[in-house]
Amino acid sequence: MARLFDAYIMVDWSAASKPATGANSIWIGLMAKDARLKFHFTAVNPPTRLNARDIIRDLTEKLVKRGDRVLIGFDFPLGFPAGTAAALSLDTGAMPPWSAMYAHLSSKMKDKPDNNSKARFAVAASMNYAISKGPFPFWGAPKNEQVNTLAGTKTPFTDDRPVAEHRMTEQALRDAKAGQPKSVWQIYGNGSVGSQALTGIPHVHALRQDWPNSRIWPFETGPGPLTEDSLDGVSVVMTEIYPSLIKAKPAQGETLDEAQVREIASHYASLDEKGALAALFSTGNSPDEGKNVKIISEEGWILGV
Repeated sequence: MARLFDAYIMVDWSAASKPATGANSIWIGLMAKDARLKFHFTAVNPPTRLNARDIIRDLTEKLVKRGDRVLIGFDFPLGFPAGTAAALSLDTGAMPPWSAMYAHLSSKMKDKPDNNSKARFAVAASMNYAISKGPFPFWGAPKNEQVNTLAGTKTPFTDDRPVAEHRMTEQALRDAKAGQPKSVWQIYGNGSVGSQALTGIPHVHALRQDWPNSRIWPFETGPGPLTEDSLDGVSVVMTEIYPSLIKAKPAQGETLDEAQVREIASHYASLDEKGALAALFSTGNSPDEGKNVKIISEEGWILGV
């Protein structure tokens, strides 16, 4: 069976407010064929998010120009729990909820060429106000960023709330005891993937707009599995990844982040070689139709869960 992809770009994102390199910063790992058609891994450690987007764009466009189909994985949530767009009163008449969220966040989060935006706390506070008029559902902030609509601690998620604490894909990971993914609503403190989503989704949105022949899985491809026929005319697939699914041991001189993008890129390349990657593009163990509608329209899914 032929490979679905020819190159694999894995991204370890960061929500740091200032330019940073090294540990706990942005790492971009590329697994692609060299001049001798052998797979080779390289890593880049850009200091800012806008710089990272430029690098991802340049790498991808060079690969596509030479005829490669590229898989790009981002290690942050690409969707929000079902009902989020409705709770924000976003217009979903002309676009699905996930796309309305992408447009909304892109209008609010603006990174600068030489610095990262710190607007995520203000954006989260304003979204909380729209949803609950109080400090729900986003939570977590340093004291100088805490306001009436953004608290340092979590407001309980109860059945009467408009959104759940976790997406179905995160709950599936937890139920399988394969990981303990954090909630997209946590934006400060250890494991605050919410900040990564707020800062990262606008860049995914920009890349998707730049590339007509790209697709975001599973929003634009369906629940899967992917096939060569379903990818006809598609040169780039962007998806959410969870690097902790693969154990990574840093080599000498490597940070853990660099090791993780190396290992996950190698993992997907190896599975693709064996014809086993396509099956991972599936939204879980046959969830019912109602759940799949929510997954594809708003929540998204982690590759391989």
